[in-house]
Amino acid sequence: MTNSLMKNFNNALQALYDHVGFKEDWVVYPIDDRTDAYWNTDGRIVKWAETLEDYNDIEGMHYYSDDVYTQRFYDKWIYEGKELTMIFCDPHTDGMKWFRVFDNSKRMK
Repeated sequence: MTNSLMKNFNNALQALYDHVGFKEDWVVYPIDDRTDAYWNTDGRIVKWAETLEDYNDIEGMHYYSDDVYTQRFYDKWIYEGKELTMIFCDPHTDGMKWFRVFDNSKRMK
């Protein structure tokens, strides 16, 4: 069972990478599934929230905002596929950096 779990994991990861056009290189980052979130990016900041109301709540600031992490081992940091977008994110929390994966149908204009 262990071999099939790892094989399934590696196949799913490669399918995600293929979908968004990412080729893993020097540094491997964790992946945070935010496909349930409403989101947008201007290329420098990623704004996202779990509900549409929170995304649009300017006064209460019930949304999240991450810097797009411009990691030097890659020449781009936003990988957009037909259905999903994967973005290098720096939330400035505990030194963590990761990919967040968003559903393109929930991208706000």
